[in-house]
Amino acid sequence: MHCASCVKVIEDTLKKTPGVEKSTVSLIDESANVTFDESAVSEEELISKIANVGYKMAVKEKLQSEDKEKQQKQKELAALKRKVMMSLFLGALIVWGTFPVLADFAPSILRNFYFQMILAIPVQFWAGLGFYKGAIPAFRHRLANMDTLIAIGTTAAFAYSVFAIVFPQFLMETGIDPMPYFDVSAVVIGLILLGRYFEAKAKLGTSEAIKKLIGMQAKTARIVKNGKEVDIPIEQVVVGNIIRVRPGEKIPVDGQILEGESSIDESMISGESIPVEKRKGDTVIGATINKSGTFTYKATKVGSDTMLAQIIKLVSEAQSSKAPIQKLVDVISSYFVPVVLILAILTFVVWYNFGPMPAFLLAMLNTVAVLIIACPCAMGLATPTAIVVGVGKGAENGILIKDAESLELAHKINTIIFDKTGTLTRGEFGVTKVEAVDKDERKLLAIVAGLEVHSSHVIGQSIVKFAKQQGVKPARVTEFKNLAGKGIRGEVDGRTYFVGSSAMMKSMSLKPNPLASVFIATQTEILGSITLADEVKPEAKTAIDKLHRLGVKVAMLTGDSRKIAEVVGKKLNIDTIFAEVMPRNKYEHIKSLQDKGRVVIMVGDGVNDAPALTQANVGIAVGAGTDVAVEAGDIVLTRSNPEDISRLVMLSRRVYRKMIENLVWALGYNTLAIPAAAGLFMPWGIQLKPEYGAILMSLSSVIVVINAMSLRKAKLAI
Repeated sequence: MHCASCVKVIEDTLKKTPGVEKSTVSLIDESANVTFDESAVSEEELISKIANVGYKMAVKEKLQSEDKEKQQKQKELAALKRKVMMSLFLGALIVWGTFPVLADFAPSILRNFYFQMILAIPVQFWAGLGFYKGAIPAFRHRLANMDTLIAIGTTAAFAYSVFAIVFPQFLMETGIDPMPYFDVSAVVIGLILLGRYFEAKAKLGTSEAIKKLIGMQAKTARIVKNGKEVDIPIEQVVVGNIIRVRPGEKIPVDGQILEGESSIDESMISGESIPVEKRKGDTVIGATINKSGTFTYKATKVGSDTMLAQIIKLVSEAQSSKAPIQKLVDVISSYFVPVVLILAILTFVVWYNFGPMPAFLLAMLNTVAVLIIACPCAMGLATPTAIVVGVGKGAENGILIKDAESLELAHKINTIIFDKTGTLTRGEFGVTKVEAVDKDERKLLAIVAGLEVHSSHVIGQSIVKFAKQQGVKPARVTEFKNLAGKGIRGEVDGRTYFVGSSAMMKSMSLKPNPLASVFIATQTEILGSITLADEVKPEAKTAIDKLHRLGVKVAMLTGDSRKIAEVVGKKLNIDTIFAEVMPRNKYEHIKSLQDKGRVVIMVGDGVNDAPALTQANVGIAVGAGTDVAVEAGDIVLTRSNPEDISRLVMLSRRVYRKMIENLVWALGYNTLAIPAAAGLFMPWGIQLKPEYGAILMSLSSVIVVINAMSLRKAKLAI
């Protein structure tokens, strides 16, 4: 694929195929993500459909190795390079034999028109074969693409030249000098292929993030079987294999430790440089590095199911997705090539009928120039290159972007809402005070701990942990019930107790102390309370200060009491606090802000915040450790660092600016270049020859790619 019209042709062909639900085609890595019903259409039928419109399609391996990917691209580049060198060499010989002054020093054989034709044939029909392969099937299906423009333009110049040397008398009788223009067709093809070569090399750099991620995976795994250890390729590992890992080695796949202890560098996922201590029962992640001990573990996820593979898939899909601004480009591109063909015809008609002598030659050359220079390559590359580099840049900084729309939209954000626990705070609660109305704190703690043993809530587990530390045995509880979104209930020695937040106490018409966190009560009275503190992340204050400097308002959502929420809010300088909010009601606060015209990012843990993450303009899940987090958010912060939000906003703004710069350049280039090629400026002595048009067309594409690639060096720090 070479331009936006190629993308449009392939996308439309796939979408019109019965059974295809969705298709997104990427110009950058020449791939298509297709969602289809296998009972309605097969992969072979899809491949056949694409072949019918002039393209070859194959099913890509789920996780290609870095070496294989590199070898494939290098092979394609080498083949293109050979065509470029041959085309330019033969084209240069033809120019030597035809160009004024230079021709005086050329061997007589190079001045021979028939010899020039022999030199031009391999350029036209071998080096330029790809143009015909794309143009002819498209023509059969009444479609037009970049190959159509180049094939028509160069064929016109070549065919006229052949006619001029075979039937010179006919042209002379009509007053036309029978001069061939083999140099035009040969040099134009050579220069366009040269532009594609440089463009392909530049595009290779945009996929650097994927290469780095693929390069992280281990190449082999040491399997323990029947008491023996055998090294096998990573592709052969299956779920259930027992794997041994030694110090300094990469962990091959995801799994659970069976025997041994170690410290593991999980910075690839968490961004934390401090190794994490692991022991029996703990999970390990493929591609992380074992730092100290030796251990064996059972493989639980392999191949495309591993966390690394999921991250690679996420980044790859995001890079091939389309930003909203790309829809405008797609619409323009769908009309662009047909409009150019009409302009080319008008150019020929006007110059042939109203131009000075030799009118036919001027008409032909200006028409060829229009066809050559008007290629929508730069337009097609304008936004996808910025998206690909931006998504890759995000992945390198622990920001996994699931689609281009979220990345573009983030630059408009003016309000960010944080879920408190686990995002602004560590989510690790510590008991600071136990108070009992009857002053028997140990008895009260035993009852609360007995109830919380049955709860999975992080606060409940903290209370159980504290009770054990104090040597308090949890009471035996019967008739336990979880009261969703409120608290818990159970019986101890035949008496019913309720444990929950201040909101739960109020719903029971009781009056809780606003400074406490958890209360225990009977149906008629509060028996006591437990106060816990959730430690604020040290980087949270810095993160919010940076967002304020970017002009973004910050709000916090929490189920805690307003008093507790205000303590955290004051410490972090948060603009708006929504306290005592039930998980199911969080999205309502986001909607109320949106109704006031705010563009909102919601940051949560991706579990109970799913409705809120979905309601927000952009949902951000903190931590890539769970499948739920990855599914819930539009963007995932793998390092769980709130400072990455400001980096995301900076990245989005830079990517959007690059997209606008590229589009302005691409549209501006065509706006000026097409009239120049059509000869509108010739009265002032400015003529854009087809050869120069080929150079400018190629340069425009390369400039767009290089401009997008400058994002790789962009600093996201504020």
